[in-house]
Amino acid sequence: MKAFDILVIGEINPDLILRGNDVVPAFGQAEKLVDEARLTIGSSSVIMACGAARLGLRVAFIGLVGDDEFGRFMLNAMEEKGLDTSACIVDEQLQTGMSVILSGPDDRAILTYPGSIPALHIEQIDETLLRQTGHLHVGSYFLLDKLRPDLPALFARARNEGLTTSVDTNWDPRGNWEVAEMLAHCDVFLPNEAELRFIAGEDNFSAAHQKLAEQIPTLAVKLGAEGGMAREGEEIVTVPPVKVNVVDTTGAGDSFDAGFLYGYLRKWPLEKSLKTAVACGSLSTRAAGGTTAQPTLEEIANWEW
Repeated sequence: MKAFDILVIGEINPDLILRGNDVVPAFGQAEKLVDEARLTIGSSSVIMACGAARLGLRVAFIGLVGDDEFGRFMLNAMEEKGLDTSACIVDEQLQTGMSVILSGPDDRAILTYPGSIPALHIEQIDETLLRQTGHLHVGSYFLLDKLRPDLPALFARARNEGLTTSVDTNWDPRGNWEVAEMLAHCDVFLPNEAELRFIAGEDNFSAAHQKLAEQIPTLAVKLGAEGGMAREGEEIVTVPPVKVNVVDTTGAGDSFDAGFLYGYLRKWPLEKSLKTAVACGSLSTRAAGGTTAQPTLEEIANWEW
């Protein structure tokens, strides 16, 4: 019996969410008012980990923060959500990263100060945890600058230890989109539609997922308002979104990841895993912040599609 179901390695930063009908800044020293401002749990990797814990999985996390208020805020909040943070690192020489999310009715923009995010390196990864968990997940691959070159080898070692592996690269701010070496050691890949196209180098969606399906055993793609698509070999399934009153889409894709991996680790049929993923992503949008409205399994089971 392993101590944890999932070990998540990734970035740690809070989100400052500014929400309103018009959140586009006006330069020229103009001041605009927004409807709501909220400091909340941020970072794709942490939101995903919280969603997994909310579903009942035992989750350990490895990440790096500074010795500051934002770092303490995040570690305390993560522990309150049920994450094991004993392997997280606090570096007094660094500042914790932060994202400002401008959340409008139909879209959002993100401004991120990386801070400690790119400084995490392989020597800070407690690999003894690999023997204590069944699955290794990495989020925000393109932001982990110092760790990124060593991640393919880490995934290879994890698989040799009997773990399954997954990655959600998230957006590449530099636009390089090079991830082939990582995918070679990955069991589950969890991009959104835009990331899928860029990584595959294909404008056509069908061509993009066909190309990546040849490299990845299991592919689950977030399609936003269209729900999701998943593929294993020649099996392809799609699921529409759950109808909810959308308040904030921050972290919806990360909650999708949590739902899909829950089903994957339970060895559920592909369609059931995808349906759980889409429900988790959809229901998470009912409140501001990525973790506020993340559902339990009971909520998902009782929700009407």
